[in-house]
Amino acid sequence: MPRDKAILVCTECFSRNYTITKKKNDVTKRLVLNKYCPRCNKHTEHRESK
Repeated sequence: MPRDKAILVCTECFSRNYTITKKKNDVTKRLVLNKYCPRCNKHTEHRESK
């Protein structure tokens, strides 16, 4: 099963910190994770960008 690349963006400073891969079947919803942002220097919510 092929996978798509996705970029996670911090919701506070809008920096693109992480890249992940997703299954092609899960493209209907955008992923939201709590990750560490080195620019904000704290854990923030990261959303999948287009």
